[in-house]
Amino acid sequence: MPATLNLENVCIVLSRPRYPENIGAAARAMRNMGFEQLIVVDPQNCDLSRILKMATHAAIDVVEQMLVYEDLQTALEPLNYVVGTTARLGGQRQLVGTAARLAQKLAPISENNQVALLFGPEDRGLTNEDIRLCHALVNIPTAGFSSLNLAQAVMILCYELRRYNQPKAKTFMPRLANRHELDGMYAQLKDILVRISHIQPENSEYFMNNIRHFGSRMKLRTKEVSVIRGICRQIDWYGKKCFQDGLNKKGDN
Repeated sequence: MPATLNLENVCIVLSRPRYPENIGAAARAMRNMGFEQLIVVDPQNCDLSRILKMATHAAIDVVEQMLVYEDLQTALEPLNYVVGTTARLGGQRQLVGTAARLAQKLAPISENNQVALLFGPEDRGLTNEDIRLCHALVNIPTAGFSSLNLAQAVMILCYELRRYNQPKAKTFMPRLANRHELDGMYAQLKDILVRISHIQPENSEYFMNNIRHFGSRMKLRTKEVSVIRGICRQIDWYGKKCFQDGLNKKGDN
C-alpha cells in the first residue's frame, strides 16, 4: 500500500516575492488545498492589509501564522527536504521531475521530515544559488509561455500533493455475458447471416471469427447480448414475413 503524504509536514516557501497580493493569493491557494505552513523570505513589500485582502477571511490563519525571514538559507535551516520550482531547464537544472510525480516521491519523505516547496520571485524565479539549496527540482509543463503567476504555481503543486491523498476510485466492472450466452448469440447471428445471404455457408466460420474478435474487444454484457439476439429475431421474423407475403401475392395472381 503506497504511503500517504503528511500534509502537516509540508510548507510553502516564497523567496523574495515582489507583490503582497501574490502572498495573499498563495495563502488562499494553500488553504484551498489544506496546507497551513507559509514561509516568506525577504519580501519586497509585506503590506499586511494587501496580503489579507487577497487571502480573504478563509486564509487569515495561514497569514497570521506565516514566518518571515531575511535570507533563504536561514529560512531553510530547520527543513529536511527542499523541492525547488523552476521554469528554466538545462545547465545546473538537470534533476527535474514533474508535478504529477512529485507527491509519490515526497510521500515517504514527509512521514518523518519537514518538506519545503520553494518558489522564487515572480520576475526571475530561483537563482542558481537558490537551486544549490534544493534536494530536487520540479517543473510545471506549459505551452510555450512558461511564466506562471506565483499563486497559480502554488495552487498547481498543492493540488497535485492533495490529489495524491484522495481515495482512489474503484473501477466498476459490470457482469459480462458468460460463455453460454455468447455462444448462443454467435450461433443465432451466424444462422441469420447465412439465411439472408450476407455470408456463405462454406466460409461462415472465417467470417464469424472476425465477429467473435470484435465481440471480445467490446466485452459484451448480458443485456447487450440480449439486444443483439433481439435484432436477429426481428430480422428472422421480417424475412419470413416478406417470404410469406410474396407467396400470398403469387397465389392471388
